[in-house]
Amino acid sequence: MRILFLSFYYAPDLSAGSFRNTALVAALTDQLPSGSQIDVITTRPSRYASFNIDAPQNEELDIVTVQRIALPGHKSGMFDQSRAFIAFAREAVRLTKSREYDLVYASSSRLMTAVLGAYIARKKRVPLYLDIRDIFVDTIKDVLSSKAVWALKPLFSVLEKWAVRRAQKVNLVSGGFRQYFESRYPGKHFSFFTNGIDQEFIAVLSDVAGNAKADLPEVVYAGNFGEGQGLHSIIPFLAKHFDGRLKFKLLGDGGRKSQLEAALRAQQVTNVELLAPVNRSALIEIYRQADVLFLHLNDYDAFLKVLPSKIFEYAAVGKPIWAGVSGFAAEFLHEHVTNAAVFPPCDVQRAIETFETLELQTQPRAEFSQIFSRESIMQNMVTDILRTIVPKA
Repeated sequence: MRILFLSFYYAPDLSAGSFRNTALVAALTDQLPSGSQIDVITTRPSRYASFNIDAPQNEELDIVTVQRIALPGHKSGMFDQSRAFIAFAREAVRLTKSREYDLVYASSSRLMTAVLGAYIARKKRVPLYLDIRDIFVDTIKDVLSSKAVWALKPLFSVLEKWAVRRAQKVNLVSGGFRQYFESRYPGKHFSFFTNGIDQEFIAVLSDVAGNAKADLPEVVYAGNFGEGQGLHSIIPFLAKHFDGRLKFKLLGDGGRKSQLEAALRAQQVTNVELLAPVNRSALIEIYRQADVLFLHLNDYDAFLKVLPSKIFEYAAVGKPIWAGVSGFAAEFLHEHVTNAAVFPPCDVQRAIETFETLELQTQPRAEFSQIFSRESIMQNMVTDILRTIVPKA
């Protein structure tokens, strides 16, 4: 059995897509029959321009062959990302031209990776399994100009339909996507294997409670500094209000970093530290030293449906969670995560009020970690993937 595995992000890159798809390949390796082969086609680490980590172009690990395609440099802009994807797609098509497969798996986002998977599966006349991690067609109206949306949304909508209808099976990473996809694709069956907690986080779970630092508690955010996170709309004002009571440590990079820096200067805050992205082992230690973990999504309708992967790793380390989210993510936090203060995105006053409801202490969340173990979720997802493969006569 031979599987083509398409993912724009893969280890050692830093992103939710990288962590998810690397774990899924490990689970596939455990369950595939002897003699099987997984061809992973991905990119050289490129999530952040400021995070450079080397990875071999070609790598063989047991039954897994990883081919990493080099991309042109980018700064997370739309044009840069389009140019990078074209380079990825062109090379992926070339690499797979003479190979035969039993299944094509493609991870979206990006939407165009799903389209690329559909194109190759059609050429090879094999089943396609899509893993949908965001709704690009729904999101672009919130992050692009109205003129760009008018020009691009019909095109991307057609591409989404073509890819989804071409797939034998589609998994949705968030239950918040259910209504969108079931209404657009009646009769299509969807599964819901979410993100989860990776073993690195489970290994450091605390089983005892502990209080926060009494002098100046530290609030940590780690992730993208993009339009989707909208940190520039909330952090400077929270930092100003809590000056002398809290300090903020933000690790990451992204397309709105310069706006964030400008907003911090405008508010003249001195209790915010911006740091470059770090690898996971360093990040776990930073989480362990933190007193509160911060999460925020911008105030856009599209984000009512998403379930940020960050929630799982934050919850795993037992720290208080201060989250500016709404919709499905807010419901998920209320239902599953103790000691989480949720406020409407970009609402500074509600953020201040909800912070006061947090208990500033580490509280183990063992049951949550057991239910949402990434390893367990991925093993079940592999079973679902293998059901889509049609045995050859």
